[in-house]
Amino acid sequence: MSRISVAVENESPVQRGTVIETGGNPDTGKPDNELKRGLSSRHLQMIAIGGAIGTGLFVASGGTISQAGPGGALVAYALVGLMVFLLMQSLGEMSAKIPVAGSFQTYATRFVSPSFGFAIGWNYWFNWAITVAAELVAAGIIMDFWFPGVPGWIWAGSFLVLLTGVNALSAKAFGESEFWLSLIKVVAVILFLVAGVLMIVGILGDSSPGLSNWQNREDVFHGGWVSIISVFMIAGFSFQGTELVGVAAGEAKNPRKEVPKAIRSVFWRIMIFYIGAIFVIGCLIPFTDPSLLASGEADIAASPFTLVFERAGIAFAAALMNAVILTAILSAGNSGLYASTRMLYAMAHDGKAPKAFGRTNSRGVPINALLATAAVGLFGFLSAIVGQGAAYAWLLNVSGLCGFIVWAGIALSHYRFRRGFLAQGNKVSDLPYKASFFPVGPLLAFAVLIVVIAGQNYEAVLAGRGMEVLSSYIGIPIFLGLWIVHRHVTKSRVVPLLEMDLSGPKDVEEEAVAKVG
Repeated sequence: MSRISVAVENESPVQRGTVIETGGNPDTGKPDNELKRGLSSRHLQMIAIGGAIGTGLFVASGGTISQAGPGGALVAYALVGLMVFLLMQSLGEMSAKIPVAGSFQTYATRFVSPSFGFAIGWNYWFNWAITVAAELVAAGIIMDFWFPGVPGWIWAGSFLVLLTGVNALSAKAFGESEFWLSLIKVVAVILFLVAGVLMIVGILGDSSPGLSNWQNREDVFHGGWVSIISVFMIAGFSFQGTELVGVAAGEAKNPRKEVPKAIRSVFWRIMIFYIGAIFVIGCLIPFTDPSLLASGEADIAASPFTLVFERAGIAFAAALMNAVILTAILSAGNSGLYASTRMLYAMAHDGKAPKAFGRTNSRGVPINALLATAAVGLFGFLSAIVGQGAAYAWLLNVSGLCGFIVWAGIALSHYRFRRGFLAQGNKVSDLPYKASFFPVGPLLAFAVLIVVIAGQNYEAVLAGRGMEVLSSYIGIPIFLGLWIVHRHVTKSRVVPLLEMDLSGPKDVEEEAVAKVG
């Protein structure tokens, strides 16, 4: 590992940008093991939108309302959404300029340090690989709605094979499947919002609570700011996936045009979906309702979305909504498998993972990286050992914190990227996409993320609940350990501003030159 890493660090920026990002063979000069740009604009749009709509909204949102009240949950999601908006701007600026599959790992390596990039890359791979497992657990729970006698591990294994098969076809096949899966989710959320409003005003359903659940301040903001902060973890997990557009940029057909387009549109759509859904649920289901994941692990199958339709007296719609939730879970798992596979592939080309993971088949799919990532999905079988709800909660916590660490890395990388870009004599107007709130945006997002990471489960620390603390914070020592060990072995240092590699992939740079010419 140290020999490969040092060799990469000693290469010139131009060499590094050409060999690693295009998959060129340094000995023959011919393309080898490279990804193929098969993702169109509509694929990129739906990947960005659909990646953030999954179990966090359909399954876990009830827990936030139960814990912090409808108003507290609304505030938590809005604050996390604001932070994500700032991060998406940061990510958009970097990924439009340097659209590579390595994304956050590449940016952290080039703009902070090789060791920081090493830790970010492995952390992101772990984050999404574990998320795939979490989605498999959730899929088993949802299938129990129709087949209560079938063990969850059977469904987890079946869906894992399905998702692996789709990802093994091609990037275009993944994009196409994700487009339709995400479209189903988006349509379902829109229909839910419409039906919810009709129920609130009394047009649909037997009776309407109106806004009665929002009248008592103590109930609306149950537990005050303490509860709001405590649900940040679930809210953050819900929004994780918006950054997928940065990874997908490495296989987008026209990244410098389509990435900014996706960044501009996706945030507001997602915010409307989340804020609207929380408001509707808060109106129709009291926060004291035991069905909001408050009475036990078995209740996780009855998501707030399903409950709303059941209480409207529409049994068929409840079953249909459960099917939509399953679609959302498969979509999130599909995206997670794609993202973690591409990250492992990029790290292999950057000397930060075994070379075998950098090999692709004739369709441009890094098949070894895909199979290695799918193997982690076997953690979904935890559902058969420790109980489905317990496995889901454990995996949710572990992957959620990893996502926050990656987000912090994006903010830090962007802050240094912009400084390096200007220090090397460039102008902000030269950027394909410009983050509007620099430097306040990345600095504010980074500060908020540090607070959230440190205090997202302080109650377990004070109460001395060891296993809960471990599941909540284990991502921190893993990340720091990777960073410190790599730095010790490679003797890497912080990249000076004037030495930052700001070059994009060879094919993108050549296309930009051709257009200017």
